[in-house]
Amino acid sequence: MPDALQEVTKAAMDLPLAQRLALARLLMDTADDVEDSDAEAAWDVEIRERIRAIDEGREIGIPWEDVMREAKERRAR
Repeated sequence: MPDALQEVTKAAMDLPLAQRLALARLLMDTADDVEDSDAEAAWDVEIRERIRAIDEGREIGIPWEDVMREAKERRAR
């Protein structure tokens, strides 16, 4: 790890939890600003294929309520 990164990391780890979380949010928000055109194109293709599969009856959707109920059950375990 480069020296500057080590210094920043150590300083960040010495912050109180709330400030570390605020820093993490800030860093994550700046990562959202970076566009990956290859990834965007791949997701566009994937989304179109999923819609086509549902429209053609090759896939069946799951009702939102069922998905949420199963997620809550898994979290409870």
